[in-house]
Amino acid sequence: MKLRGTCALAVILSALIAASCSSGPKPPAVGTPAYYWSAAKETYDAGDYIKTVQHLSNLCRTDNDFTMRATPWRLVLIAGMAKGYMELADNYEFGARANRANSMQFRRQVNDYRTLAGRLALEFAETFEKFETAQKGPEVLLEFSYPIGSAMRTPILTKVASGQMLQPAAAEELRKTHLQTAMLNMTTEAVGAGEDRAKAQQLFKAGVVKVPREAFILAMANALNGTADLYSRTKLDDPKRMEFFATHAMDAVKPLPETKETKALLGKALKTMKLVSGK
Repeated sequence: MKLRGTCALAVILSALIAASCSSGPKPPAVGTPAYYWSAAKETYDAGDYIKTVQHLSNLCRTDNDFTMRATPWRLVLIAGMAKGYMELADNYEFGARANRANSMQFRRQVNDYRTLAGRLALEFAETFEKFETAQKGPEVLLEFSYPIGSAMRTPILTKVASGQMLQPAAAEELRKTHLQTAMLNMTTEAVGAGEDRAKAQQLFKAGVVKVPREAFILAMANALNGTADLYSRTKLDDPKRMEFFATHAMDAVKPLPETKETKALLGKALKTMKLVSGK
């Protein structure tokens, strides 16, 4: 009898727990804006920036409650990833020169990473144009946590640049690690902290980071001009796109108040334009 009573009590408790769980808040339905926003936060916290961009892209395709919140986040992610892939490609190119016996394997990675960087660069430019048109407020809200990873260059990248070949698993780990580093540095720039990562990290402790629009625009303009190098003669060799990114960078900062930083950016963009013209 005692055993039966205990079993009956267990069944009742299980039913009560199940009822309690079922009466709680339901997760957002798959395919809804709330679902993509929640999924973006989850994959971002795990350091999977490719999936995060995919989720944010789904939000930015339509006008919904999360579009304005997703766009700045997506800009930072795409800019950071493009820069990361560009840097990876450059170091693999150094490796190809150092290890001529196996240069083709290094060259294959160079081509793959520059192709990825090119796709992200065009997506970045398109997203930035939409951002400039849609968001005119004095502040830009960044609703994500400070990125995981280290801001310091991993020693493995130096080994690649010196010609050391990596096994596929090690190469994939390098890719993930360096993208995290690039994202951390881009986020630091996006909040107007320059290279002061401690300052940037402190800003994110408060939750939503409110960045002055001028500072955010300047960071994105610097990213645009930096991306122009991807299309230089020794890389993807596309003068029209190189000119496009440099011009877009200059156009972005011209409406901003003149500062030492905006003047420096304009100077860099003009140098890029001279490279295009060959003068």
